[in-house]
Amino acid sequence: MMKSVIFKKANITYYINGSNKKETIVLLHGFLENSSMWKTIIDALSYKYQIISVDLLGHGKTDCLGYVHTMENMADVVFEVLKSENNNNATFIGHSMGGYVALAFAEKYENYVEGLCLLNSTSSADSEERKKVRDRSIKMAKTNYKALVSMSINNLFSSETNSLFKKEINHCKEEALKTTVQGYIACAEGMKQRKNRLSVLTSFKEKKLIIAGKKDSVINYETILKEAYTTNTPLKVVPNGHMSYIEDTEEVLKILKDFLKL
Repeated sequence: MMKSVIFKKANITYYINGSNKKETIVLLHGFLENSSMWKTIIDALSYKYQIISVDLLGHGKTDCLGYVHTMENMADVVFEVLKSENNNNATFIGHSMGGYVALAFAEKYENYVEGLCLLNSTSSADSEERKKVRDRSIKMAKTNYKALVSMSINNLFSSETNSLFKKEINHCKEEALKTTVQGYIACAEGMKQRKNRLSVLTSFKEKKLIIAGKKDSVINYETILKEAYTTNTPLKVVPNGHMSYIEDTEEVLKILKDFLKL
């Protein structure tokens, strides 16, 4: 069921699946994605849980809020959604940027989070090199957006899976282009500015998990190994790239079911 709530004059779209309000999962998509990315996971989990998937600022059917969407802005959006649903307890699963938002939410609204799973994501801030890459991308977004999106999506898949998932990659590109240039720039700026939340992940006392792709071109595997060790967070590794929910669907579903104790 598609629903909406107003946050600072912006229309926020979110979706409810499943009916068990006592146990809720909040799904937060990544950059250039939207709630539709979760279809397979929703289909697998909604028989037991109420699932809330949110179109984050500037993505899907949700409006923009200016030209910088901070992770804190987006955490506040998610809080507004939960408040409108009278929900104060959920397990959060965030893919890539969605993981950054989940961590920002856990920092601001810790009592609302009973579980936290980072899927192809990290609690670290952008490196200086990564910030430069974002700056170049923001520049290109203003002049050649379609080519930028196509290149960006291609790079998210491992070289081995790129040829295997052509249909899925084309679908990802179609969904990505639903994000406006303004939405792209605002979220890229927000990710670039986000702070290091290693301490948030370390101090989080409820169940937590990192799922990492061994060939992830965005979240370096060796770095995430150290992060999992440093923050005392269980780590599960799947074989391929940044789009584990597509490239390694069955493995990810099994890991999530184990994490949720299904």
